[in-house]
Amino acid sequence: MAKDLFRRQVAQFRPYVPGKPIEEVRREYGLEEIEKLASNENQLGPSPKAIEAVQKAALEMNLYPEATAIDLKRALAAKLGVKEENLVIGNGGEELLQIIAQVFINDGDQIITGYPSFNIYVTTCSLMGAEVISVPFKDGNYDLEAMLAAVTDKTKLIYLCNPNNPTATFIDRPTLDSFLARVPEDVVVVLDEAYYEFARVNPDYPAESIARLVARPNTVILRTFSKVCGIAGVRVGYVISSEEIAGNMNKIKLTFDVNRLAQAAALAALDDEAHIERTVAQNYRSLQAMQACFDELGLHYYPSAANFIWVELPRHSKEVFEAMLRQGVIVRPGYLWGWENWMRVSTGTDAQTARFTEVLKDVLK
Repeated sequence: MAKDLFRRQVAQFRPYVPGKPIEEVRREYGLEEIEKLASNENQLGPSPKAIEAVQKAALEMNLYPEATAIDLKRALAAKLGVKEENLVIGNGGEELLQIIAQVFINDGDQIITGYPSFNIYVTTCSLMGAEVISVPFKDGNYDLEAMLAAVTDKTKLIYLCNPNNPTATFIDRPTLDSFLARVPEDVVVVLDEAYYEFARVNPDYPAESIARLVARPNTVILRTFSKVCGIAGVRVGYVISSEEIAGNMNKIKLTFDVNRLAQAAALAALDDEAHIERTVAQNYRSLQAMQACFDELGLHYYPSAANFIWVELPRHSKEVFEAMLRQGVIVRPGYLWGWENWMRVSTGTDAQTARFTEVLKDVLK
């Protein structure tokens, strides 16, 4: 008797396409000097304290990690002013988003997200059988009124990436508070704050997310050590939520998902404020140089509150992307989101930023 071997959602599944790795570009184009400004990585490198901690932890990597990441959880709870029971530690934000989908989504449930935004929201939930409502952006940011209008009795999750990836724009404080006040209490709002440390220096950014969680328990805040701490390669992220939501997420996550080296790196990086401050300062210096270049070229862009910027090009982004690759600069073309003439560029060191602007001018001239 014939039977369906795979989940029916797998046939329609569109996997996330990661940025082009340096090694592949090196092989394909025969280049030695390559600047990767495509994956929103910390170009200053890891926290020095994290490096030291990993070197020490490597001596014990024959041992399984502590399953609950208890030392990291305690340190985070103290720093954030929450209980340990409010936290979930995961193997990067991507695993945590997968757990969110697994915890909440039943076949036929509905999620609402903006477009363009981080595609993992769509892939994780659609694989669980969710109906995805993607609301197009308006003037470079979330159309929150249209998202509210899309809410039905089937709506389970609303995703807000703040600042958003790939546009780097953010929802300001009064706008977010007005929106949250009108979302039904039984709808869970996921606030993805992967770029929180970069955005919080902006006076209008709604940095008080934990207070919003206290007022609205059906809220999930997602943050990461990958970006500002520079430890993307070992994968550590965390969720802050109500004890009920965090408890259910912790119930189903893999036992040893956060490895020993990752826990050591995150714990050491957590209080390395000097590295965080250097990273944020360098980020905005790079953004200023890029924006000056875009202004000189007459390119439209949105002001950034993250460690990347979204810029409109005079021709198709695939063409520009490939031309820049040939000169050893990797960026993220907007056609991957369906925005053919846009490009996302990660910030870098002064030298990397100068190289990017030089190559862009050469490609567009």
